[in-house]
Amino acid sequence: MSISRTTPLRVAVLASGRGSNLQAIIDAIEAGQVQAQIVAVISNKKDAVALDRARKHGIKDLFVDPKPFAGRPDSREAYDRALLDILQQHDVELVLLAGYMKIVTAVLVNTYANRMMNIHPSLLPSFPGLDVQKKAIDWGCKLAGCTVHFVTEGVDEGPIIIQAAVPILDDDTPETLAARILVQEHKIYLRAVQLFAEGRLRVDGRQVLIDDAKPSDEAIISPT
Repeated sequence: MSISRTTPLRVAVLASGRGSNLQAIIDAIEAGQVQAQIVAVISNKKDAVALDRARKHGIKDLFVDPKPFAGRPDSREAYDRALLDILQQHDVELVLLAGYMKIVTAVLVNTYANRMMNIHPSLLPSFPGLDVQKKAIDWGCKLAGCTVHFVTEGVDEGPIIIQAAVPILDDDTPETLAARILVQEHKIYLRAVQLFAEGRLRVDGRQVLIDDAKPSDEAIISPT
């Protein structure tokens, strides 16, 4: 069953680049489609466009420089502890990774177990990591897509929340395929956030169960 929140879900977004998924979520929140409030956008890149997007919408933007942590044997964990301090100061309930180009450690994963999401431009568990559109084309796949999943210590290995499939066309390049997948990313990420806000997500081992979900039993066939 869904729950009725008295206050918006407090969300923080970690981003390293242009933040197009961030923008989609901001737009959905402002349109009343997602019952959440982005309380901070944090980046490891000083010139990340995502920070500009946050500023334009009056959202707190924070650059956390990784350089002071470099050279330490626990550099990754120390950096994540700095992030954790910020997240806890802002009473963050859900952390979203949106083009965040750092692998998070147990410092964050354990604190935000089943409360940290990532979006990945493939139909996981196929093609984790980078260059996934090229890999899908090279393998001759007929369908590609995107996945929102909870974050674990393994790269792109967490329990899957929601996916969207995109046909691969004969003349696709990695760039054209990525552009079509991105359209679906913008749809399913905000959907996953709203499901979380409604309290409808339950994790059972590797499965994410969605209360009151109405999945279609129709197949997606490509080519027809």
